[in-house]
Amino acid sequence: MSRILDQRILLLVISFSASVQSTKVLSEWKKCGDPECEKAISRVQATTDYLGPDCRYLNFKTGEEIMVYSKLSRENENLWTGSKGKDFGYFPRDAVKVEEVFIGEEVEVLTKETDFLCLHEDKYVFE
Repeated sequence: MSRILDQRILLLVISFSASVQSTKVLSEWKKCGDPECEKAISRVQATTDYLGPDCRYLNFKTGEEIMVYSKLSRENENLWTGSKGKDFGYFPRDAVKVEEVFIGEEVEVLTKETDFLCLHEDKYVFE
């Protein structure tokens, strides 16, 4: 009986640590095309295949086009946020090249906790 309880506690700890990792704040600040981060900043093209480490990241293949909506700033400037079709997420800026710039002057705003949750089929996934 004690062994089963130990296994359940271990599974609970593993589940909790995975949940904390998937909601980890990647940056306190981001740059957007407008204060609400609703306007696309630019259109980029993937220069390499990319498979992100978790559901918050956008996966793509070389040559695919991505619309960029925000760029993390200050402590983590390498990650941008964008969409490809219905998929949305973070990706490294060095995996793409800028094809077209829509907004020349970006606005820096604070990130929100919801910026770092997984979005699947128009709904947030809470792990």
